[in-house]
Amino acid sequence: MSSRERPRTTGIRSSGLPTLTLRALMLEVLRNRTYRRLFGAQIVALIGTGLLTVALALLAYDLAGGDAGIVLGIALTIKMLAYVGVAPVVSALTAHVPRKTLLVSADVLRAIVALSLPFVTEAWQIYVLIFVLQAASATFTPAFQALIPAVLPKEKDYTRALSLSRLAYDLESLLSPILAAALLTVISYHSLFIGTVIGFAGSALLVLTATLPAHNFSASTPFWERLTRGGRVFWRTPELRALLAMNMVVATSTGMVIVNTVVLVQNHFGRAQSDFALALACYGFGSMLVALALPRVLERYADRSVMLLGCATLPVGLLALAGVTIAPATTQTWFGLLVIWFVLGAATALILTPSARLLRRSSEETNRPAVFAAQFSLSHACFIATYPLAGILGAVLGLAPTAAVLAGIAILAGVIAHRAWTTQPTSSPPVDLPIAA
Repeated sequence: MSSRERPRTTGIRSSGLPTLTLRALMLEVLRNRTYRRLFGAQIVALIGTGLLTVALALLAYDLAGGDAGIVLGIALTIKMLAYVGVAPVVSALTAHVPRKTLLVSADVLRAIVALSLPFVTEAWQIYVLIFVLQAASATFTPAFQALIPAVLPKEKDYTRALSLSRLAYDLESLLSPILAAALLTVISYHSLFIGTVIGFAGSALLVLTATLPAHNFSASTPFWERLTRGGRVFWRTPELRALLAMNMVVATSTGMVIVNTVVLVQNHFGRAQSDFALALACYGFGSMLVALALPRVLERYADRSVMLLGCATLPVGLLALAGVTIAPATTQTWFGLLVIWFVLGAATALILTPSARLLRRSSEETNRPAVFAAQFSLSHACFIATYPLAGILGAVLGLAPTAAVLAGIAILAGVIAHRAWTTQPTSSPPVDLPIAA
């Protein structure tokens, strides 16, 4: 057996299954001082964002009462539009700005907006501030993501950083509402905005004190060329063209989960509000388990195989959901829903976690921010399509037909991804999974 094929003992059970413990991830990746500070910045900013989500919902109810859902729906639409429209433009405009200056400025702007939100008195003021805040987030996130490959140049370390990042996002979605609920027992919701300010300020401070790699950029080029740079890299790279289709596969299942979980839990199954949180927890738990296992899995199997496995699993999960919703609402079908949510979360992580590896391999230091900005924008464009589709079809046709329609879209997008990604990059491991044969 070659050294590459010989299994390691650390983090592997006696069965030989490729697993990696959270402790091993942290010990091996967080030894890098710069990444440790950047990861800390991500954590505190995510906590602040989670508190903001809860506080914003309560503020909308204060201003609009029973129409709070309309206010939040418009705010979420503005968020997605800002993500889609702002990221590539800002990336082009700030191509020569040092990354530390850009990241800290975005965090400061987000903190200022969060500090202003408790003082709004009209819904339109929320819309304006949310656009500014999300435009700052659309500036920060792609620039931050494009910076990590330079901090962790070894692909093995970078993959583990991606797993930690996925884990952080999933834990935030689970823990932030719990933290907000605990804080609301002793403070008013207006004070949650202060927590958001502290999160963004802490992120800015950690980035400011980190030693970042030198900022390399290409010679001065026309604005239009800088604006379209990321899109052109996507178009000429088979892996990234496939990733565009995979973004739609992810968006179909995510749209169903985000939009219709509450309808499934409370209307179809007649369960308590706490079971809504349980269903989302199952989704997040599936994603976290896969994120932890993927570093070892990706050492053995090609990114293409792993991601296409996720693309094949998501529509199957949606079709299973259609069957569960057609069946009578019983304890058995309720547990079936929880299993489906776990599988959907796991399959989503199979696609999302390795995706940044494709962006890293297909870009250079000079165009990497533009490529990450393009992925940020294009992936959220898919959500703009699937979120309202899941909601409208769910109300008009019912949950089972909606799941079936979204599954059909996912299957079509998965086939496109498979056909677009016909070859593997030379840097990928040679072993392929049966699903991609």
